[in-house]
Amino acid sequence: MQFELAFVLIFAIATAVAIAARYFKFPYTVALVVAGLTLGAVHVFEPPHLTKNLLFAIILPGLLFEAAFHVEFRKFWKNKLAIHSMAIPGVAASAGLTALILSPVVQGMDFVSGFGLLPALVFAAVIVSTDPIAVVGLFKTLGAPKRLLILVEGESLLNDGTAVVLFTLVVAVASGGKFTVGGAIFDFVKVAGMGVLIGSAVGYVVAQVIKRVDDAMVEITLTVIAAYGSFVVAENFHYSGVIATVVAGMLCGNWATHEGMSPTTRVAVESFWEYLAFALNSVVFLLIGLEVQLGSLLASWKPILAAYVAVVVGRAVIVYGMSALLRLTKERMPWTWSAVLTWSGLRGAISMVLVLSLPTDFPHRELLVNMTFGVVVLSIIVQGLTMAPLLARLGITGLKDAYQEQYELARGRLGAVHAALAALEGLRRTREIPADVLTQLEKEYQDKEAAAEKELAALKQQSMRFHEEEHQEAVRRMLIVEKASLLKAYQSATIGKEAFERLSAELDERIAQADAAEAHTPSEGAPPSNVGAVGT
Repeated sequence: MQFELAFVLIFAIATAVAIAARYFKFPYTVALVVAGLTLGAVHVFEPPHLTKNLLFAIILPGLLFEAAFHVEFRKFWKNKLAIHSMAIPGVAASAGLTALILSPVVQGMDFVSGFGLLPALVFAAVIVSTDPIAVVGLFKTLGAPKRLLILVEGESLLNDGTAVVLFTLVVAVASGGKFTVGGAIFDFVKVAGMGVLIGSAVGYVVAQVIKRVDDAMVEITLTVIAAYGSFVVAENFHYSGVIATVVAGMLCGNWATHEGMSPTTRVAVESFWEYLAFALNSVVFLLIGLEVQLGSLLASWKPILAAYVAVVVGRAVIVYGMSALLRLTKERMPWTWSAVLTWSGLRGAISMVLVLSLPTDFPHRELLVNMTFGVVVLSIIVQGLTMAPLLARLGITGLKDAYQEQYELARGRLGAVHAALAALEGLRRTREIPADVLTQLEKEYQDKEAAAEKELAALKQQSMRFHEEEHQEAVRRMLIVEKASLLKAYQSATIGKEAFERLSAELDERIAQADAAEAHTPSEGAPPSNVGAVGT
């Protein structure tokens, strides 16, 4: 019963920390790590260890799937160049730069003897993946731009897989294996590409089943199968389970939910994954704190501090470099965002598990473990606590004025009313409820609809910038409807090929213009002009 009791205590502690963090307005994940450090120092109970099996079998697939499930694919794809450049070549370049900075510093200051470039590269591969869970919730609370949130989440979803593959290659070389650039690139493409294929296959099959089933419990179970099944299948064949789960999550979140789930089922599925993410995050961040031995970290404080500075500097150079290159494309971003992307690169459980998976006789293993644990804790506490002041200092928060907040509330009410009216229409067709009851309900919801639309009309005049963003989104959707109608007319021979091609080209041009206009909306591309930030 020792193991079961430990998990009951962990959830009890996590609940108490969540209540306290909400009351004192303290970042929840940071509070969990601090609580874990405190409990670990006084040895209140023996916790389960944060092993690779625990992380990969239970925690990681659920967290990855939940994050990917809620990422809007269209916005993700609009920022594909920025996300992929930071998550793949950016990760590799950041690891190399971190190693180049760290190795001479550790050796030059006599922290430890024999700490050459290869051990430094192993550490860099371990620490390079980011875990921004602690700041993503803060972004949403403070009203940071949606595009910035997509960049942070998208990079984190992909760089985990890159880091795991990079770590495997580096450790193989450090253990005496052969290394060639061509071979490394081939291995990475194979592992990542097969992960994409497996995730796509599992996500597609699950989505097809969901479209044919109308049972909330069954559909929740199917999403769980997609999350953990894609991970297990990919890992079983030695491909990237991380990337497979991310792809399956995006397919389920962007296709299965809209094409195959009723509104009621969608609410149930999203509620389930929201709770599961909360539970898994509670476990993993508390275990991070409990896993750390403060005495051992304090004894290695000099190399830990040097490693932390090298990690931050390495990431800053790569992020700003990528930002400079992206300014030549349509995905350019303000320089202030580069600062946020640098500082939001917190490290987490994957780094700790990877370093613990090193063989016991690996050179400098104890130092690598201490450096990794130290950098993870420092990044969560230091960067997690200073993120809100940084966003405020750069003028990136506060984008939502009072009118915009009211506008969002009214828009949310109107969306809920429309969903209810659609459900009532479905009930009328099936005749499950008497007509007089449906008529009365429809009258009530139509009154609510009129009130919400009246409120929206008034608020739009007082929040023109936000209204412009909504207008652009509506224009784009209508253009897509036009194109679908045009295709249908061509297929039914209502219009000829020449007319279809000409009209299609006109619509494609208008859609491209709408996309460009949306990408340059102030709320998505830059802070307000009164803070002096560089715009897009």
